[in-house]
Amino acid sequence: MSEKIIVIGENRDGTLRNVTFEAVAAAKKINPDAEIVGVICGAEDLANQGQELIYYGADRVITIQHDNLKTYTSEGFGQAVLAAVNEESPDGIVMGHTSIGKDLTPKLAAKLDSGLVSDAVDIENEGDQPAFVRPIYSGKAFEKKIITDGLTFVTIRPNNIPPLERDESRSGDVIAKDVDVTDIRTIIKDVIRKASEGVDLSEANVIVAGGRGVKNADGFKPLYELADVLGGAVGASRGACDAEYCDYALQIGQTGKVVTPDLYIAVGISGAIQHLAGMSNSKVIVAINKDPEANIFNIADYGIVGDLFDIIPKLIEEIKSVK
Repeated sequence: MSEKIIVIGENRDGTLRNVTFEAVAAAKKINPDAEIVGVICGAEDLANQGQELIYYGADRVITIQHDNLKTYTSEGFGQAVLAAVNEESPDGIVMGHTSIGKDLTPKLAAKLDSGLVSDAVDIENEGDQPAFVRPIYSGKAFEKKIITDGLTFVTIRPNNIPPLERDESRSGDVIAKDVDVTDIRTIIKDVIRKASEGVDLSEANVIVAGGRGVKNADGFKPLYELADVLGGAVGASRGACDAEYCDYALQIGQTGKVVTPDLYIAVGISGAIQHLAGMSNSKVIVAINKDPEANIFNIADYGIVGDLFDIIPKLIEEIKSVK
Protein backbone atom coordinates (compact mmCIF):
# COMPACT_ATOMS: atom_id res chain seq x y z
CA MET A 1 0.00 0.00 0.00
CA SER A 2 1.46 3.39 -1.02
CA GLU A 3 1.96 6.21 1.43
CA LYS A 4 -0.54 8.99 1.89
CA ILE A 5 0.40 12.65 2.41
CA ILE A 6 -2.07 15.36 3.37
CA VAL A 7 -1.53 18.89 2.08
CA ILE A 8 -3.29 21.56 4.16
CA GLY A 9 -4.43 24.32 1.80
CA GLU A 10 -4.76 28.03 2.43
CA ASN A 11 -7.23 30.24 0.64
CA ARG A 12 -7.80 33.97 0.58
CA ASP A 13 -10.82 35.69 -0.89
CA GLY A 14 -11.93 32.47 -2.57
CA THR A 15 -8.56 31.70 -4.16
CA LEU A 16 -5.92 29.20 -3.09
CA ARG A 17 -2.61 30.77 -2.14
CA ASN A 18 0.34 29.77 -4.29
CA VAL A 19 2.11 28.20 -1.31
CA THR A 20 -0.58 25.50 -1.33
CA PHE A 21 0.55 24.38 -4.79
CA GLU A 22 4.16 24.52 -3.62
CA ALA A 23 3.18 22.24 -0.72
CA VAL A 24 1.83 19.69 -3.21
CA ALA A 25 5.16 19.79 -5.07
CA ALA A 26 6.95 19.32 -1.74
CA ALA A 27 4.79 16.29 -0.96
CA LYS A 28 5.77 14.81 -4.32
CA LYS A 29 9.45 15.36 -3.47
CA ILE A 30 8.96 13.58 -0.15
CA ASN A 31 7.50 10.54 -1.93
CA PRO A 32 6.75 10.64 -5.68
CA ASP A 33 4.52 7.56 -5.35
CA ALA A 34 2.44 8.80 -2.41
CA GLU A 35 -1.25 9.62 -2.70
CA ILE A 36 -1.61 13.38 -2.23
CA VAL A 37 -4.79 14.38 -0.40
CA GLY A 38 -5.63 18.07 -0.17
CA VAL A 39 -7.62 19.52 2.73
CA ILE A 40 -9.26 22.92 2.25
CA CYS A 41 -11.33 24.73 4.90
CA GLY A 42 -13.63 27.72 4.55
CA ALA A 43 -17.16 29.07 4.77
CA GLU A 44 -17.80 29.38 1.02
CA ASP A 45 -18.24 26.75 -1.71
CA LEU A 46 -14.80 25.14 -2.06
CA ALA A 47 -15.44 22.83 -5.03
CA ASN A 48 -13.61 25.04 -7.55
CA GLN A 49 -10.62 25.41 -5.25
CA GLY A 50 -10.56 21.64 -4.81
CA GLN A 51 -10.52 21.11 -8.56
CA GLU A 52 -7.71 23.64 -8.93
CA LEU A 53 -5.67 21.68 -6.41
CA ILE A 54 -6.24 18.54 -8.49
CA TYR A 55 -4.85 20.37 -11.54
CA TYR A 56 -1.69 21.15 -9.55
CA GLY A 57 -0.99 17.57 -8.54
CA ALA A 58 -3.34 16.46 -5.75
CA ASP A 59 -4.97 13.06 -6.27
CA ARG A 60 -8.11 13.91 -4.33
CA VAL A 61 -9.32 16.76 -2.14
CA ILE A 62 -11.39 16.99 1.02
CA THR A 63 -13.30 20.23 1.49
CA ILE A 64 -14.68 21.28 4.89
CA GLN A 65 -17.26 24.05 4.79
CA HIS A 66 -18.63 25.65 7.95
CA ASP A 67 -19.71 29.14 9.02
CA ASN A 68 -17.12 29.04 11.82
CA LEU A 69 -14.38 28.70 9.19
CA LYS A 70 -15.10 32.04 7.54
CA THR A 71 -12.01 33.58 9.11
CA TYR A 72 -9.05 31.71 10.51
CA THR A 73 -8.93 30.66 14.14
CA SER A 74 -6.63 27.95 15.41
CA GLU A 75 -9.54 26.32 17.22
CA GLY A 76 -11.85 26.18 14.21
CA PHE A 77 -9.31 25.16 11.59
CA GLY A 78 -7.65 22.82 14.07
CA GLN A 79 -10.89 20.93 14.61
CA ALA A 80 -11.59 20.72 10.89
CA VAL A 81 -8.12 19.59 9.81
CA LEU A 82 -7.74 17.18 12.73
CA ALA A 83 -11.01 15.47 11.75
CA ALA A 84 -9.67 14.89 8.23
CA VAL A 85 -6.29 13.72 9.52
CA ASN A 86 -7.85 11.24 11.96
CA GLU A 87 -10.04 9.83 9.20
CA GLU A 88 -7.26 9.55 6.62
CA SER A 89 -4.40 8.39 8.92
CA PRO A 90 -1.72 9.87 6.63
CA ASP A 91 1.98 9.10 6.67
CA GLY A 92 2.81 12.78 6.18
CA ILE A 93 1.39 16.30 6.42
CA VAL A 94 2.68 19.35 4.53
CA MET A 95 1.67 23.01 4.88
CA GLY A 96 3.12 26.39 4.00
CA HIS A 97 5.27 28.17 6.60
CA THR A 98 2.97 31.17 6.60
CA SER A 99 1.41 33.12 9.46
CA ILE A 100 -1.43 30.57 9.54
CA GLY A 101 0.88 27.60 9.09
CA LYS A 102 3.16 28.77 11.91
CA ASP A 103 0.16 29.05 14.23
CA LEU A 104 -1.77 25.92 13.25
CA THR A 105 0.87 23.23 12.70
CA PRO A 106 2.47 23.21 16.20
CA LYS A 107 -0.97 22.79 17.75
CA LEU A 108 -1.79 19.93 15.38
CA ALA A 109 1.58 18.29 16.03
CA ALA A 110 0.94 18.42 19.78
CA LYS A 111 -2.49 16.82 19.40
CA LEU A 112 -1.07 14.14 17.10
CA ASP A 113 1.91 13.55 19.43
CA SER A 114 4.17 14.20 16.45
CA GLY A 115 7.37 16.06 15.72
CA LEU A 116 7.41 18.98 13.31
CA VAL A 117 10.07 20.18 10.87
CA SER A 118 9.35 23.85 10.27
CA ASP A 119 10.45 26.32 7.59
CA ALA A 120 12.00 23.84 5.14
CA VAL A 121 13.50 25.51 2.05
CA ASP A 122 14.42 22.32 0.17
CA ILE A 123 13.93 18.57 0.24
CA GLU A 124 16.84 16.31 -0.70
CA ASN A 125 17.24 12.55 -0.92
CA GLU A 126 19.44 10.89 1.68
CA GLY A 127 19.43 7.27 0.59
CA ASP A 128 15.80 6.22 0.66
CA GLN A 129 14.71 8.99 3.03
CA PRO A 130 13.89 12.65 2.43
CA ALA A 131 16.12 15.19 4.16
CA PHE A 132 14.58 18.56 4.97
CA VAL A 133 16.90 21.56 4.60
CA ARG A 134 16.12 24.49 6.87
CA PRO A 135 17.98 27.70 7.77
CA ILE A 136 19.34 28.26 11.28
CA TYR A 137 21.19 31.11 13.06
CA SER A 138 19.18 33.77 11.18
CA GLY A 139 20.00 32.20 7.82
CA LYS A 140 23.77 32.08 8.33
CA ALA A 141 23.80 28.26 8.23
CA PHE A 142 21.61 25.36 7.15
CA GLU A 143 20.79 22.03 8.73
CA LYS A 144 19.29 18.81 7.40
CA LYS A 145 16.55 17.02 9.29
CA ILE A 146 15.69 13.37 8.63
CA ILE A 147 12.57 11.87 10.20
CA THR A 148 13.32 8.28 11.15
CA ASP A 149 10.05 7.34 12.81
CA GLY A 150 6.44 8.46 13.03
CA LEU A 151 4.55 11.08 11.06
CA THR A 152 6.40 13.22 8.53
CA PHE A 153 5.07 16.68 9.42
CA VAL A 154 6.69 19.66 7.71
CA THR A 155 6.06 23.29 6.80
CA ILE A 156 7.75 24.80 3.74
CA ARG A 157 8.89 28.38 3.21
CA PRO A 158 7.01 30.09 0.34
CA ASN A 159 8.85 30.67 -2.96
CA ASN A 160 11.42 27.92 -2.47
CA ILE A 161 9.89 24.76 -3.95
CA PRO A 162 8.38 25.46 -7.40
CA PRO A 163 4.82 24.19 -7.91
CA LEU A 164 4.13 21.49 -10.47
CA GLU A 165 2.84 22.47 -13.90
CA ARG A 166 -0.90 23.06 -13.95
CA ASP A 167 -2.53 20.20 -15.86
CA GLU A 168 -6.24 20.47 -16.60
CA SER A 169 -6.30 16.88 -17.90
CA ARG A 170 -5.85 15.59 -14.34
CA SER A 171 -8.93 14.34 -12.55
CA GLY A 172 -9.70 13.37 -8.99
CA ASP A 173 -12.46 13.34 -6.43
CA VAL A 174 -13.37 16.50 -4.54
CA ILE A 175 -15.33 15.34 -1.51
CA ALA A 176 -17.19 17.58 0.93
CA LYS A 177 -16.79 16.46 4.54
CA ASP A 178 -19.13 17.53 7.34
CA VAL A 179 -17.36 18.57 10.51
CA ASP A 180 -19.19 20.13 13.45
CA VAL A 181 -16.86 23.01 14.30
CA THR A 182 -17.91 24.06 17.80
CA ASP A 183 -16.64 25.65 21.01
CA ILE A 184 -14.84 28.50 19.29
CA ARG A 185 -13.55 30.71 22.11
CA THR A 186 -12.03 33.26 19.73
CA ILE A 187 -14.58 35.47 18.00
CA ILE A 188 -13.39 37.48 14.98
CA LYS A 189 -15.46 40.65 14.78
CA ASP A 190 -13.70 42.19 11.80
CA VAL A 191 -10.56 41.80 9.71
CA ILE A 192 -8.68 44.95 8.67
CA ARG A 193 -5.86 44.36 6.23
CA LYS A 194 -3.22 47.04 6.40
CA ALA A 195 -0.99 45.47 3.78
CA SER A 196 -0.92 47.14 0.39
CA GLU A 197 -3.22 45.89 -2.29
CA GLY A 198 -1.90 43.75 -5.10
CA VAL A 199 0.84 41.13 -4.82
CA ASP A 200 1.11 39.38 -1.45
CA LEU A 201 4.47 40.24 0.11
CA SER A 202 5.23 36.74 1.38
CA GLU A 203 4.65 35.19 -2.06
CA ALA A 204 5.94 37.97 -4.34
CA ASN A 205 8.56 37.05 -6.92
CA VAL A 206 9.86 40.63 -6.90
CA ILE A 207 10.18 42.82 -3.80
CA VAL A 208 11.31 46.44 -3.59
CA ALA A 209 12.14 47.23 0.04
CA GLY A 210 12.89 50.60 1.58
CA GLY A 211 14.86 51.54 4.68
CA ARG A 212 15.59 54.70 6.61
CA GLY A 213 17.35 56.02 3.53
CA VAL A 214 14.00 56.83 1.90
CA LYS A 215 13.85 59.67 4.49
CA ASN A 216 10.06 59.87 4.88
CA ALA A 217 6.72 58.35 3.89
CA ASP A 218 6.75 60.17 0.55
CA GLY A 219 10.07 58.49 -0.18
CA PHE A 220 8.21 55.21 -0.61
CA LYS A 221 6.23 56.54 -3.58
CA PRO A 222 8.94 55.81 -6.20
CA LEU A 223 9.39 52.35 -4.63
CA TYR A 224 5.72 51.61 -5.19
CA GLU A 225 6.05 52.79 -8.78
CA LEU A 226 9.09 50.57 -9.36
CA ALA A 227 7.32 47.58 -7.79
CA ASP A 228 4.31 48.25 -9.99
CA VAL A 229 6.28 48.18 -13.26
CA LEU A 230 8.04 45.00 -12.11
CA GLY A 231 4.82 43.31 -10.99
CA GLY A 232 6.13 43.05 -7.45
CA ALA A 233 5.42 44.10 -3.89
CA VAL A 234 6.86 46.71 -1.52
CA GLY A 235 8.53 45.83 1.77
CA ALA A 236 10.48 47.71 4.42
CA SER A 237 13.14 47.40 7.07
CA ARG A 238 12.25 47.70 10.72
CA GLY A 239 14.03 51.06 10.79
CA ALA A 240 11.63 52.46 8.20
CA CYS A 241 8.65 51.06 10.12
CA ASP A 242 9.91 52.44 13.45
CA ALA A 243 10.34 55.85 11.81
CA GLU A 244 6.67 55.63 10.73
CA TYR A 245 7.50 55.86 7.04
CA CYS A 246 5.21 52.88 6.43
CA ASP A 247 3.07 50.31 8.20
CA TYR A 248 4.58 47.39 10.13
CA ALA A 249 2.68 45.06 7.79
CA LEU A 250 5.52 45.69 5.31
CA GLN A 251 8.32 44.78 7.72
CA ILE A 252 10.84 42.20 6.51
CA GLY A 253 13.36 40.69 8.88
CA GLN A 254 13.87 38.54 11.94
CA THR A 255 10.84 40.07 13.67
CA GLY A 256 8.88 40.61 10.46
CA LYS A 257 8.21 38.56 7.35
CA VAL A 258 10.76 36.14 5.94
CA VAL A 259 10.78 36.31 2.14
CA THR A 260 12.64 34.55 -0.68
CA PRO A 261 11.71 36.31 -3.94
CA ASP A 262 13.46 35.85 -7.27
CA LEU A 263 14.53 39.50 -7.11
CA TYR A 264 14.99 41.63 -3.98
CA ILE A 265 15.82 45.31 -4.42
CA ALA A 266 17.04 46.87 -1.17
CA VAL A 267 16.70 50.65 -1.33
CA GLY A 268 18.30 52.80 1.36
CA ILE A 269 18.74 49.77 3.63
CA SER A 270 22.01 49.52 5.58
CA GLY A 271 21.84 45.74 6.04
CA ALA A 272 21.47 45.06 9.75
CA ILE A 273 21.68 41.36 10.60
CA GLN A 274 18.05 41.36 11.74
CA HIS A 275 16.95 42.50 8.27
CA LEU A 276 19.25 40.09 6.46
CA ALA A 277 17.66 37.22 8.37
CA GLY A 278 14.42 37.92 6.53
CA MET A 279 15.69 38.24 2.95
CA SER A 280 19.26 36.90 2.55
CA ASN A 281 18.03 33.75 0.77
CA SER A 282 16.53 35.77 -2.09
CA LYS A 283 17.73 34.46 -5.44
CA VAL A 284 19.06 37.81 -6.71
CA ILE A 285 19.72 40.80 -4.44
CA VAL A 286 20.22 44.33 -5.75
CA ALA A 287 21.33 47.01 -3.27
CA ILE A 288 20.94 50.75 -3.81
CA ASN A 289 22.65 52.89 -1.19
CA LYS A 290 24.72 56.07 -1.17
CA ASP A 291 27.06 54.60 1.49
CA PRO A 292 29.60 52.33 -0.26
CA GLU A 293 30.45 50.75 3.11
CA ALA A 294 26.87 49.68 3.84
CA ASN A 295 26.65 46.07 5.03
CA ILE A 296 23.93 45.27 2.48
CA PHE A 297 26.58 45.27 -0.27
CA ASN A 298 28.27 42.28 1.36
CA ILE A 299 25.40 39.98 0.38
CA ALA A 300 24.18 41.79 -2.76
CA ASP A 301 24.65 40.25 -6.20
CA TYR A 302 24.55 43.74 -7.72
CA GLY A 303 25.19 47.06 -6.02
CA ILE A 304 24.51 50.64 -7.04
CA VAL A 305 26.17 53.40 -5.02
CA GLY A 306 24.24 56.64 -5.33
CA ASP A 307 21.18 58.65 -4.39
CA LEU A 308 18.08 56.47 -4.62
CA PHE A 309 15.98 59.46 -5.67
CA ASP A 310 18.13 59.79 -8.81
CA ILE A 311 18.52 56.05 -9.47
CA ILE A 312 14.95 54.78 -8.99
CA PRO A 313 13.33 57.11 -11.59
CA LYS A 314 16.02 56.10 -14.12
CA LEU A 315 15.37 52.43 -13.41
CA ILE A 316 11.64 52.92 -13.87
CA GLU A 317 12.16 54.78 -17.15
CA GLU A 318 14.54 52.10 -18.45
CA ILE A 319 12.21 49.22 -17.50
CA LYS A 320 9.25 50.91 -19.14
CA SER A 321 11.24 51.45 -22.33
CA VAL A 322 11.97 47.74 -22.76
CA LYS A 323 8.46 46.52 -21.91
